[in-house]
Amino acid sequence: MKKDFLWWRDGIIYQIYPRSFADSNNDGVGDLPGIIGKLDYLQDLGVDAIWLSPIYPSPDVDYGYDVADYKDIDPQFGTMQDFEVLVKEAKKRAIHIIMDLVLNHTSDQHPWFIEAKKSRDNPYHDWYLWKNPKPNGGPPNNWQAVFGGPAWEYIPELDQYYYHMFFKEQPDLNWRNPQVREAMLDVFRFWLNKGVDGFRLDVFNAYFKDPEFKDNPPQIGIRPFDWQKHIFDVSQPEMYPLLGEIRAIMDTKKNTYVVGETFLADPEQTASYCGDDKLHAAFNFNFAENRWHPKRFLRSAQQWYNALSDDAWPNNFLSNHDMHRTATRFCLDEDDRRAKVAAAMLLTLQGTPFIYYGEEIGLRDIPIRRKGDVKDPVGKPFWPFFKGRDGCRAPMHWSPKENAGFSTTNPWLPVHKNYLKRNVETQTADPDSLLNLFKQLIRIRKAEPALQRGDFIPVFEDPQYLLAFFRTYEDQQVLVVLNFSSRELLFDRPEGNWSALFGAEPPETGQLTILPFDIRLLKKTA
Repeated sequence: MKKDFLWWRDGIIYQIYPRSFADSNNDGVGDLPGIIGKLDYLQDLGVDAIWLSPIYPSPDVDYGYDVADYKDIDPQFGTMQDFEVLVKEAKKRAIHIIMDLVLNHTSDQHPWFIEAKKSRDNPYHDWYLWKNPKPNGGPPNNWQAVFGGPAWEYIPELDQYYYHMFFKEQPDLNWRNPQVREAMLDVFRFWLNKGVDGFRLDVFNAYFKDPEFKDNPPQIGIRPFDWQKHIFDVSQPEMYPLLGEIRAIMDTKKNTYVVGETFLADPEQTASYCGDDKLHAAFNFNFAENRWHPKRFLRSAQQWYNALSDDAWPNNFLSNHDMHRTATRFCLDEDDRRAKVAAAMLLTLQGTPFIYYGEEIGLRDIPIRRKGDVKDPVGKPFWPFFKGRDGCRAPMHWSPKENAGFSTTNPWLPVHKNYLKRNVETQTADPDSLLNLFKQLIRIRKAEPALQRGDFIPVFEDPQYLLAFFRTYEDQQVLVVLNFSSRELLFDRPEGNWSALFGAEPPETGQLTILPFDIRLLKKTA
């Protein structure tokens, strides 16, 4: 590894959904000691950081994304001491910790909101967004909640409505209140002082709303939330100076990282939040949500790279806790060939790769067949058109033992029925497994600066079957050729001397034979 290796730019970030990763006390829910016990696995995989979905005390209306205390650990996951051990043990293995910060809203069980509801004169009342009813008693404006219904909840005792972008149990904070702003910024300081190296900001561009609370204009959409153009409830200009304040706090610690989840934003809007005095990075959902075609991925990647300023660095992901898993979307039955091509693309494109837990073994979504089986509260009101996010949040498969080695007790969500063959233990022993492909490609990436921070130069501007591109850094050059199809194809060998980093050695002259779903990485030697 090069001396100038920068973990968040050149490394691999691995997202863990804690309740589904590893259960140490066999209560059916994953926990921090469980993660500690798997750090050697993560080190062997080759990741440089783990991003933990929320582990703060929470009533779990939205499974941790409704925070009741920003400066403690939910007992179901362990203790603050467990967290401190996790940080210490992770650092021993050169693994950094990224916390998920949910700062747009709190739980309605947070002490601040409990106080805010007591009276209009309460010191915490203005910490949230309260408005008087319209003359007819109706909500202050036409804003809708993401999870269904109006975004305003009436409190008769106060004769006021409070605003919630998501569930009514998740009231939005008033970021225009200086006390709220300082309390939120202090959350960054608290966890940085605990040894945390980075943060993922949940729906950060929703922090501010239009100060006049104007109605959103109408548009055509599927559900009520989509019937509006979201002009006044997200992406307000006040976000930019706040990002400068956040970045200044981050920069008080060496080599820290902050990445944002933009909400209802295109790549250009997303890119505008990234740079030297803003976020280090933000997530480009356009890339992750593509269908299986090399042209679609190329266009999304190019749009993302072109949108970013010179002082920003891209990142890439294909799945997370809110979307169907990569293998579920792309693979046919238990065939992992597309998953292997997707992994190679993620690990060789320009930008920091984010891997969602279980992607390295090709976890599929668990099927949700009955409304009564739904745990995710979002899935219940929209059943059967949207079944919630339980499918992609099921437990990790560690072994062919009971409950996939996750727990000796029935887990909070069932494991997939394919766990007997699809698990870490079985794939570790199979040299041709998806897991071993991940390990091999990560090792190659770590050895090649061109794959970490090199420029991206596509071979074809309009690819039909092959996604082919060069990664170049200083005098180093790597060629990546990925076959998205089941066809055998020919590829013109570039001039010069090339050797194989992955796949068959190239012929000295002529064309390369690219097999179905082939992965070829070539390095220029002269």
